[in-house]
Amino acid sequence: MSNEAILHGQTTGHAHDADHGALDGHHHHHESFITKYIFSQDHKMIAKQFLITGMVWAILGGLMSVLFRLQLGYPDQSFPILESLLGKWAKGGIIQADAYYALVTMHGTVLVFFVLTAGLSGTFANFLIPLQIGARDMASPFMNMLSYWFFFAAGIVMLSSLFVETGPFSGGWTAYPPLSALGSASPGSKTGMDLWIISMALFVVSSLLGGLNYIATILNMRTKGMSMTRLPLTIWALFFTAVLGVLSFPVLLSGFILLIFDRNFGTSFYLSDIFINGVGALPNEGGSAILYQHLFWFLGHPEVYIIILPAMGIASEVMSINARKPIFGYMAMLGSLFAIAILSFLVWAHHMFVSGLNPFLGSFFVLLTLLIAVPSAIKVFNWLTTLWRGNIRFTPAMLYAIGFVSMFISGGLTGIFLGNSALDIHLHDTYFIVAHFHIVMGVAGMFGMFAGIYHWYPKMYGRYLNNTLAYIHFWITMVGAYLIFWPMHYQGLAGMPRRYYDYSVWESFKQFTDLNRFITTVAMIVFATQLLFLFNFFYSIFKGRKVKSQNPWGANTLEWTTPINPGHGNWEGEIPEVHRWPYDYGKDGHDFIAQTVPVGASESKH
Repeated sequence: MSNEAILHGQTTGHAHDADHGALDGHHHHHESFITKYIFSQDHKMIAKQFLITGMVWAILGGLMSVLFRLQLGYPDQSFPILESLLGKWAKGGIIQADAYYALVTMHGTVLVFFVLTAGLSGTFANFLIPLQIGARDMASPFMNMLSYWFFFAAGIVMLSSLFVETGPFSGGWTAYPPLSALGSASPGSKTGMDLWIISMALFVVSSLLGGLNYIATILNMRTKGMSMTRLPLTIWALFFTAVLGVLSFPVLLSGFILLIFDRNFGTSFYLSDIFINGVGALPNEGGSAILYQHLFWFLGHPEVYIIILPAMGIASEVMSINARKPIFGYMAMLGSLFAIAILSFLVWAHHMFVSGLNPFLGSFFVLLTLLIAVPSAIKVFNWLTTLWRGNIRFTPAMLYAIGFVSMFISGGLTGIFLGNSALDIHLHDTYFIVAHFHIVMGVAGMFGMFAGIYHWYPKMYGRYLNNTLAYIHFWITMVGAYLIFWPMHYQGLAGMPRRYYDYSVWESFKQFTDLNRFITTVAMIVFATQLLFLFNFFYSIFKGRKVKSQNPWGANTLEWTTPINPGHGNWEGEIPEVHRWPYDYGKDGHDFIAQTVPVGASESKH
């Protein structure tokens, strides 16, 4: 059955037909190219700007991982093309040690912040919040535009750090002192680090501007009848994400400000008793590098959920629509989102079990870390129960939503190992960590993002993505992700440390030579598959099959009551009124009942 034919014509599925005159002052004068596509204040255009900028960074970050995987898989081989590409950073076709650490650092920074935070939240919070709550735009469209341009400026500064003579920052994406606090610590701690801090400060400003806007919009601009308990789970997830960001990003910014002072103004917040190259001690006294770890991870752990909560909301929405069933346990889902948001602030020191943390204090963080598995398990149970005996349509978006749940389960289970402080002492900073957080946060976050793109692309561009290319993209990415990261658990259990330049000189880790080559090969295939998705995305904007139905997926939420290509203001007439929750699927003989349809006198309660 085609997308167009999904029960198109059922009266219950039709949008509220509100053709009641003008947009109450929302008619806009003719816009120029610059005001429409560049300095736009339309939330839908800003969402596309976030998405496409995030995709550019995803390709750059992914390419970096392919380059350093080449070094790990083939440490003794020369690739002349690398010298052409990287110049002095790959003399003789072999990536130099400084360049390797810079690639690892920039890959982590770019993927965590610019792709999985700004690319995911920036895209879907901007696009969905006004459309799904029934608002013309964000609370402050100008502030919304600023949030994108601060993000863009952060990207330009970060990109420029790749071209300074001493190279980009190379002390790891977490930027621990003293490597980050001393310009003389390594070549990668000089100008590139200053640019890194400036870029991250701009990024924090962008996140705060966006987050405050999202919160204000959700709380104040819902249409008539849209109570908080009638909000789709996507909006709840984006709401909690914004709250987490507003509360935690300022702490990171304060940590960066102290870092700037230590680097440039002779203070000692993070430095004490430092020796470089065996020469006498530096004058810095009284500081503590552990202080930075506390400040960083107070953002760093909520950051994990800033990435994963939007993906959870998107997966919930996509699964309910394509299983043709109400989401199971709506209030339990809300409660688990709230519990995750609270607990995410109380577990940051589980990243610090090997830092000399008092073991008695560590036991509290162990308890709280294991406790966060409870709301996560509730969500997994509810997703599986939503799928149970559903009339499932395996659209590309649905496959990615199911893939997200798979990644979240398998990656989350290894978190129970790492949450135990006794086990973590052995596993900390090994490939077990790499495997765990790439699966549960990196790949799962990307799967949530892909599910959202495939599902809302028709609303974004008025065209469909090519399904054949989408299925190829899904299966290679899904299988490839497991083939890349699952073997790393075994490397970690064997004690193989992460961020080492060459494992072939270690007798203990020579056994993994063939496995490293296998992982590198699969990583290159998966990266090439993302280029296929990129082609599908941009080709379909201009040449994709046109959307002819206002509601192609048979969904209940308000964005499908707008025109196929909505203008600035979203609805041509009055904003529709909401009468019910967003998950009335398979009810009272109807396949779906839109939120705009009044509740009948004889209708059963959900």
